[in-house]
Amino acid sequence: MMVTWDDFVWFAAAAVALWAAGAVAAFRRRGGWAMAATVAGICVYAAFVAAFWAGLQRPPLRTAGETRLWYALFVVVAGLATYVRWRYRWILLFTTVMAAVFAAMNILKPEIHDQTLMPALQSAWFVPHVTVYMFSYGVLGCAFLLGVAGMVTRSTDYLDTADSMVYVGTAFLTLGMLSGALWAKEAWGDYWSWDPKETWAAVTWGVYLIYIHLRLRSRDSHSRLAALLLVAGFAGLQMCWYGVGLLPSAQDSLHVYS
Repeated sequence: MMVTWDDFVWFAAAAVALWAAGAVAAFRRRGGWAMAATVAGICVYAAFVAAFWAGLQRPPLRTAGETRLWYALFVVVAGLATYVRWRYRWILLFTTVMAAVFAAMNILKPEIHDQTLMPALQSAWFVPHVTVYMFSYGVLGCAFLLGVAGMVTRSTDYLDTADSMVYVGTAFLTLGMLSGALWAKEAWGDYWSWDPKETWAAVTWGVYLIYIHLRLRSRDSHSRLAALLLVAGFAGLQMCWYGVGLLPSAQDSLHVYS
């Protein structure tokens, strides 16, 4: 049986239920159960993405709704990696909530999902560019949660962990920008055109570079500023992702989802 968008609600409900069970197990200090339930949820969710991809006969990366599929998956993967490495009992709960919100957005406001791809998207750069970006968004989403935790608890331990997430996330963000520039050159003849989305991408990338520079120079001080930079960077990511589409100046942008 072919999996369609109408089946997403069942896969999402099962995945979120498993992720929630993993979060509860983590709070109860049952690490094995927490990891097993979270991995099981990831497998259920990934199974839908793979089957949906096969049914569409193209990568599900064209619309904002389709990118939300990947974000929900990657933020939970990043949360699980954080839990396995640092054993923060709360991280699985917050990544589950974040993933559930984006899954609910797709259920309540589904996008148009058909097989067509505009010519510019029929490029070898399409899949690596978008998936690398969405993975970086998921990892940096976890860094945002750690930054907020650091602000609330006034603990620098969370920022020490966030440093690792920002290094990884910024590296993939950089790869996404580079692959996008190469794709733009191939499709439109220019590496960079400073349209609204590219401008916001450059600003957001700069915020994370400032964070890295600040932390490398003075890890034991400016912790509040560092946490604020993580919040600002996350806000910039949301602007790059879908917020820029709300700007009147972006309506003719090649980056607006359609």
